[in-house]
Amino acid sequence: MFIYWRKKMNKNLKTGLLAVCTASMVVMMGCASSMKTPATAEVAVSKEAVDNAAVAGGTEFAPVEMNSARQKMVLANKAMQDKDYKLASDLATQAQADAKLAQAKANSAKAEKAANALQDDIRVLREELQRANSK
Repeated sequence: MFIYWRKKMNKNLKTGLLAVCTASMVVMMGCASSMKTPATAEVAVSKEAVDNAAVAGGTEFAPVEMNSARQKMVLANKAMQDKDYKLASDLATQAQADAKLAQAKANSAKAEKAANALQDDIRVLREELQRANSK
């Protein structure tokens, strides 16, 4: 009777262990596939940020940051193909930061250029006013 009970316990233990292992595998696979979705979204958002920075003049006013952002996007896309979603997400985040910096530098340079042009216009108007008042 004891031997029968022991064999039955071993069988139940093996079945339970198999169930736990199977559940663990399912959870791990779920975690791996859930990493894909945020990485895919992060890469898409970062690509949009790089495109926006280019349209804003990042290539002209911040070429170093734009090149860095583009290189990181290439690496992020390669990491996605290799199914290294953590690396892809990290690279996409870095590319997005570089792109936002490039866009900010471009906007700043444009604003400074516009401010300088406005200052020149004001200077010309003052000179004209002085000439008109001195006659």
